[in-house]
Amino acid sequence: MASTSTSLTLPVLPLDDEVVLPGMVVPLDLNDADVRAAVEAAQAAARSQPGKPRVLLVPRIDGTYASTGVLGTVEQVGRLADGDPGALIRGRGRVQIGAGTTGPGAALWVEGTRVDESAPEPLSGQVAELVKEYKALATAWLRKRGAWQVVDRVQAIDDVSALADNSGYSPFLSTEQKVELLETADPVARLKLATQQLRDHLAEQDVAETIAKDVQEGVDKQQREFLLRRQLEAVRKELRELNGERDGEESDDYRARVEAADLPENVREAALKEVDKLERSSDQSPEGSWIRTWLDTVLELPWNERTEDAYDIQGAKGVLDAEHAGLEDVKERITEYLAVRKRRTDRGLGVVGGRRGGAVLALVGPPGVGKTSLGESVAHAMGRKFVRVALGGVRDEAEIRGHRRTYVGALPGRIVRAIKEAGSMNPVVLLDEIDKVGSDFRGDPAAALLEVLDPAQNHTFRDHYLEVELDLSDVVFLATANVLEAIPEALLDRMELVRLDGYTEDEKIVIARDHLLPRQLERAGLQADEVAIDEGALRKLAGEYTREAGVRNLERSIARLLRKVAAQHELGERELPFTVGEADLRGLIGRPHHVPESAQDPAERRTAVPGVATGLAVTGAGGDVLFVEASLADPETGAAGLTLTGQLGDVMKESAQIALSFLRSHGAELELPVADLKDRGVHIHFPAGAVPKDGPSAGITMTTALASLLSGRPLRTDVAMTGEVSLTGRVLPIGGVKQKLLAAQRAGVTTVIIPKRNEPDLDDVPAEVLDKLDVHAVTDVRQVLELALSPAISGVAPEVPVAA
Repeated sequence: MASTSTSLTLPVLPLDDEVVLPGMVVPLDLNDADVRAAVEAAQAAARSQPGKPRVLLVPRIDGTYASTGVLGTVEQVGRLADGDPGALIRGRGRVQIGAGTTGPGAALWVEGTRVDESAPEPLSGQVAELVKEYKALATAWLRKRGAWQVVDRVQAIDDVSALADNSGYSPFLSTEQKVELLETADPVARLKLATQQLRDHLAEQDVAETIAKDVQEGVDKQQREFLLRRQLEAVRKELRELNGERDGEESDDYRARVEAADLPENVREAALKEVDKLERSSDQSPEGSWIRTWLDTVLELPWNERTEDAYDIQGAKGVLDAEHAGLEDVKERITEYLAVRKRRTDRGLGVVGGRRGGAVLALVGPPGVGKTSLGESVAHAMGRKFVRVALGGVRDEAEIRGHRRTYVGALPGRIVRAIKEAGSMNPVVLLDEIDKVGSDFRGDPAAALLEVLDPAQNHTFRDHYLEVELDLSDVVFLATANVLEAIPEALLDRMELVRLDGYTEDEKIVIARDHLLPRQLERAGLQADEVAIDEGALRKLAGEYTREAGVRNLERSIARLLRKVAAQHELGERELPFTVGEADLRGLIGRPHHVPESAQDPAERRTAVPGVATGLAVTGAGGDVLFVEASLADPETGAAGLTLTGQLGDVMKESAQIALSFLRSHGAELELPVADLKDRGVHIHFPAGAVPKDGPSAGITMTTALASLLSGRPLRTDVAMTGEVSLTGRVLPIGGVKQKLLAAQRAGVTTVIIPKRNEPDLDDVPAEVLDKLDVHAVTDVRQVLELALSPAISGVAPEVPVAA
């Protein structure tokens, strides 16, 4: 360990924020008053004693002197490289500073004690390893700096103290670190400290070099990519010039495109913000492609494009009449809409409260009645663009409102895409099959349609992708559906309901003659003067070959008929021109599939036996005839109670219970053997058991079937009925009167019984249908039985059928 010896009195040469260690040779500027005073004092003292002038080099940090200094000798006094006076001083050894004293000159004199810095001899193995490690680290650092001439000098130092003090030349050490080395008297501890400092610096340097390398590689890659992109742009520009194309730089300048576009103010502000983001983002950023896609979508939307409505009311009505037969309700509603819009425009009321006069209609009816094709006719009549949005099977709410832009592959919703496809802000948008919209974990699309179809809200419709307001108040929305009950109540409340209950037979003949036949002739490659179908054949096709509310199957039958004629002509079996008559149908397309009950043999009709009644029902395909069969079980079987078959719903089962209860309580009054109802099981069956059935409108039909069974009086074959029954025998109103009467007329029924309170619904039934039907409006089941049951044969007891 180091020990102290040799007392000295020396002038102090302060070093501001600088440290000199033993063994170092440093030049000092004599222009500094403290330095000059110390050197002059040392020179004055040296005149009276042998040797070179000596000073005490003491670090001074923030005005505070260190406790240890370095004995330095003034080697030379002269001029520095810049011409200023200077002195060359060599550090000789450490001095422990003591008390101050007096001396010659203006310098500060202190007493000090020389520190013994000798290391133990011989060096231990641990110290030798430390010396070896320090030299290796110093050599590595010097080689990185290219200081090869210094490497040999460091390798030649064997003294532990001198080797540790050699760190004083290291430029990476701070003043505090050098003071720590100066104040560490033990040479081995000082070498350990110097080694640790050098090791830390080399580690930091390695990290810095790694970061710098990575940054440089990234910069080089960006520069290379930038250069290649510029070269690619130059090549494309040359190719455009060679091909005579216009330079596409203007289209790539989104800011110029946004400023030149005719956009609403709020949309323009949002677009310019996105342009600012695009300009700040790099070409490699994925956000840049999202912004470009969004800007392209916004710029392609027809924000201020509108078509002028055709306010020729007579002409619009003529277009609707020419393209669609029947459907008077829809035609009247469109005509009313155009008339009101014309008057509002004439009086300057086109826009009120930011809203325009759009319309939302719901066309509800069975398949094949022309709901979808009607939308295109409406657009044609109004002079507007037409676009169809198919909603069947849509289960994702984002299909209506669009996806958030944060998702990969995000797109606007179908409504925005429809506006974009139409190219105007006031098209006719057909929302096809709105009753087929589903819902699952991805949301409820029907709920997203609430804002779209609400005239009080859709002038500020906000798509999740666009995130700017879109005015839909001038759009005419036509929604089509087959089943009204499948549409949510809140959504239905926002639409004006227009029912399309199906065509009469006369309307089908007109449609087939004017629309279906010409279209199918063209598809079959035939001319109008080559094949014709007379009215009798068309009527039989509509009445006996196809029994439907619409005309889809009728068109298929006509197409099949024409294909058969064309094939026979090509085979040489038939000459053209040819007129298809009623008698030719069986030979061409086979027997009819729907023969009316009235056309069958009386003994073969379903109602020829007691216990069978003819009812009327409404299905998804329109009105239909529904038969009800009733029977009583053998009393010996003991199977009492009521049995219902035919896949019936709860409401229809309750109607059967009510019918049975009414007959049990009023059987005597109606002169029916109600005793049979107590001990014998009653079975009521609805044929076509694979089809689900529900609703209260078969109440009087079941009551009549049971009354016929008990009385033994069969029902009249030309009578059909519909109505709900109560426990007191009242006949209550039902729905779908028009569709049911159309079905009765198609089935060949001539007498129909309906509830008295449904009489106002007869105004919706076409006059030609009412002319062919004898409609009775009743209030009590007794009236129904009087009208429907055949007269009893006097003197003959009724025979009650027994179930096998």
